[in-house]
Amino acid sequence: MNHETNDHETDDVPRFDDPLSEREWLRQEHAMRRERLHLDPAGDDARSRRYRLLARALRTPPPGALPIDFARRMSALVSAPAPGRAPAMRFENALTAALAGVLVLAAVAATIIYGAAWWPSFQALLPAPAAAQWWLALLGCVGLSWLLGAWSRRAESAS
Repeated sequence: MNHETNDHETDDVPRFDDPLSEREWLRQEHAMRRERLHLDPAGDDARSRRYRLLARALRTPPPGALPIDFARRMSALVSAPAPGRAPAMRFENALTAALAGVLVLAAVAATIIYGAAWWPSFQALLPAPAAAQWWLALLGCVGLSWLLGAWSRRAESAS
């Protein structure tokens, strides 16, 4: 019996469909076992030395542990506004609101000025009165679903 078969029987490693994958798995396990037993790496090939290095790195604890309140500190750091950016954000928000207001006023003015010319075209696009009720019901359902979804997302984020 060769060494790989013996390793396979003693470790209860499941058989692989691909013999190459099984050999690779056994090679990794053999290198990890040699590293765990602190055997001399002089006879190992380059791949086994890499597997042993990986096993050693995984066994070594990370240098310095995170503080117990690390998550709370990071959450507070991320959620806090950056110093000096709050006035810039307020200015951008005010500018965006002013632009939106100007666009709404322009839309209202264009509708007042050109609305009489547009209205016949829009009337041709409107569905028959019976179909309009179904369209309104559909729009109401979509709007209500969207509002309920936004409300539940807001409630989840608040808690």
